[in-house]
Amino acid sequence: MEKKTTYHEQKDVENILRLREVLSTLPPFCRDYFRAIDTTTTTKTRISYAYDIRIFFQFLLDENPAFKDYKMTDFTVDVLDQIKALDLEEYQEYLKVYQAGDKTETNGERGLKRKISALRSFYAYYYRREMIETNPTVLIDVPKIHDKSIIRLDTDEVALLLDYIEHCGDQLTGQKRVYYEKNKERDLAIVTLLLGTGIRVSECVGLDIEDVDFKNNGIKVTRKGGNEMVVYFGPEVEKALKRYLEVRENIIPLEGHEHALFYSAQRRRIGVQAIENLVKKYAQQITTTKKITPHKLRSTYGTTLYQETGDIYLVADVLGHKDVNTTKKHYAAIDDARRRQAAKAVKLRED
Repeated sequence: MEKKTTYHEQKDVENILRLREVLSTLPPFCRDYFRAIDTTTTTKTRISYAYDIRIFFQFLLDENPAFKDYKMTDFTVDVLDQIKALDLEEYQEYLKVYQAGDKTETNGERGLKRKISALRSFYAYYYRREMIETNPTVLIDVPKIHDKSIIRLDTDEVALLLDYIEHCGDQLTGQKRVYYEKNKERDLAIVTLLLGTGIRVSECVGLDIEDVDFKNNGIKVTRKGGNEMVVYFGPEVEKALKRYLEVRENIIPLEGHEHALFYSAQRRRIGVQAIENLVKKYAQQITTTKKITPHKLRSTYGTTLYQETGDIYLVADVLGHKDVNTTKKHYAAIDDARRRQAAKAVKLRED
């Protein structure tokens, strides 16, 4: 019997091929670094690093007169010793706004931090192996990330969102009504699952039909880094999934997509973008002041779980956070309800 290729195995093969493609455009010596981090990083992380490091070499070609006659593949490892801390400060400034072909690219705090962190890791590899004598990346500051308040749905907004998905067909006509009715159970199952388990959108699209276990009410998800974990769900998620599975039985999927849990309108495994679009479409009808994405549904779940249990370690475990400090930073902050109490506690005038 032929072994089933999972979604994640298939995706990994695609990513390996994509990584090789990006590496072929980088200076040849870079391959040593990517080979060295192979066992400690995911392919997706290595692709991000490869793109980030390519931007650094493109900066040298575009902005540094010493390399005006160079091509990307002309660089050798000794070029790293020619770079000073001042050059890297100029690189940070360049990253804020730069041209990539016909496109203007920009980076905020997170983008800057990731690109400088990638370059630090890159430099550290060659410095530790004594292939270069200097490491100017340790002389510059990594951009500081300013915390943003968590955007999430309030309890009443969660109910409004699910009710809206369930009943908004009454407000639609023609082709929109037909499309809504066709996808209603799928959309409701996806949003209920995200709200009821806190799984990532990437984990949701990776689910196969075989990953759902109604005996124990659990789903097997593949976390960041490739670890598998069973996440449990309650009766509302169970009901929404079972109703969708009745519809799914009548879908004839395209070849290669037979195992996918959720299908797109094209009868393929649904993609991240499609789920982001459907969440945005429905959420816009519930709140105009909050930009709701699948990740915000995850935040909603995490916040609710923390408020109900007060157990930060449980929240970290269920959300798949490797470091509980990540969870603490997000969910153990003073919540809005307590802030509202503060507003009522202070009186400016006597009645």
